[in-house]
Amino acid sequence: MRILTASDRTLLVEAADLDEAMRLNLAWDGVPGIVERIPGARTVLVRFDPVRTSAAALAAVLEATEVDAEHTTHAREVTVPVHYDGEDLAEVAGLLGVSAEELVNRHLAADWQVAFSGFAPGFGYVVSGDPLFDVPRRSSPRTRVPAGSVALAGQFTGVYPRESPGGWQLIGRTDAVMWDIDREPPALLAPGVSVRFERAGRDAIVGQTSENRDDLASRRGVAARHAGATPGRLGLPTGVTVEIVRPSLQLLVQDAGRPGHAALGVSASGAADRTALRDANRAVGNDPAAAVLESVGGAVLRFHGDGVAAVTGAIGTLTLTDADGIVRTIGHGEPFATADGDLLALGHPSHGLRYVIGVRGGFAAASALGSRASDTLAGLGPAALASGDVIAIGDAGVHTVAPRPVARELPASGDLVELTITLGPRDDWFTAAALEVLTGQEWLVTPRSDRVGIRLQGDVPLERAEQGELPSEGAVTGAIQVPPDGQPVLFLPDHPLTGGYPIIGALTDRCLDTAAQLPPGARIRFRIEEGLS
Repeated sequence: MRILTASDRTLLVEAADLDEAMRLNLAWDGVPGIVERIPGARTVLVRFDPVRTSAAALAAVLEATEVDAEHTTHAREVTVPVHYDGEDLAEVAGLLGVSAEELVNRHLAADWQVAFSGFAPGFGYVVSGDPLFDVPRRSSPRTRVPAGSVALAGQFTGVYPRESPGGWQLIGRTDAVMWDIDREPPALLAPGVSVRFERAGRDAIVGQTSENRDDLASRRGVAARHAGATPGRLGLPTGVTVEIVRPSLQLLVQDAGRPGHAALGVSASGAADRTALRDANRAVGNDPAAAVLESVGGAVLRFHGDGVAAVTGAIGTLTLTDADGIVRTIGHGEPFATADGDLLALGHPSHGLRYVIGVRGGFAAASALGSRASDTLAGLGPAALASGDVIAIGDAGVHTVAPRPVARELPASGDLVELTITLGPRDDWFTAAALEVLTGQEWLVTPRSDRVGIRLQGDVPLERAEQGELPSEGAVTGAIQVPPDGQPVLFLPDHPLTGGYPIIGALTDRCLDTAAQLPPGARIRFRIEEGLS
């Protein structure tokens, strides 16, 4: 095996093939210091706790692993009915040198098994022993792939659990529900599951029908969107609440996230600026991980009932207007009392991008997999808050109120920010000139950025030395992924767990919170820090 640096807290282990990667992943269950593992097509991404082990010490343990030659056992079997009418079916058949009908028949006859999960919750990478299925991705990914699309890429079949962008070749569609948070397990195609594809007919529907699925999604959308209910629709929740008078560009409920669910294809997500999350909660006496609001830009909130709140993260003008119209300025990071009818206005940030609003007791939004965090890529957790929404404040218990947090220097549009990175795991896929460009030139933060990732723009794109396709492998928050155009994407908390574009480097952990506060127009210069220490 080959062990590569994937970040200052993550190693990427290359295996001989998919089968060995699956067996190694199982063999490392319970190894001290390992926090999470994400298997890929020929790799296992291993995230570790630097307090419990070091990269070098863990690499030695991993390298000494001995595994037997047995294949992974099948956990259970599921049947997936498919309408083989995908728009890429004929083209893929031509690429493989067979007719469309033969491609379908071999897809039906093959023995399939879910090797690993990634990309999105419920997305299983399903592999067979038929050598026919080695299919290149589309040269230009689609911006919209419908939920239920059955697709091929590399040696895998996958089913898109929800509408999303994607570069796989579409051969059909299914009505089977890939992901159901109320099902055990939530993912229909979980690792180890044996899969049989069959032609869909009137009676050949497994799981939810499309009508039931749409109804379920509708009901879940209402429940998630109105976690505390909205006046005039689901009734005003009892107790102290916060009403959204004017939302920001994006106003979300966030907490410390949901780590530990990578096997289901679920990323940790959580607050993009973890320091701001902790500071806001400590200021009001909450547990540091309690649910807060994360606001991209300015917003206006109204408090119903008395309480205590604090605003951290981005820097801007903060005012509180009481029921009598008296306006007072609020200090950044300082706790302040709120009374019934008070309006909190967050001005457009002068520095940073994301405000964090904490309230004593935390926000009592709906929970998914043990977290109230809104994962915008996966569609988990409460939906983005809109004007008129009302969210309840919980009763999380009061802790010791911390002193005012230390002032942070956050970037403004136009500022130059230095961020430290570790190279790898795929820096060898790029030319020596590209590595010089990575650290030698400035990168502009473009407006085409969100919680999934920050799209960067440089005068000189990063040139590849390897032009082939990279088998899907794990990715971390802070990873710098490079699409074919050579302009990097810097992954933020809602990034896909796996991907097929090479990652040239990753931010060190201490730079992640700064990255979350980069506004459009800010400039980045990367500085390399050695890994595997």
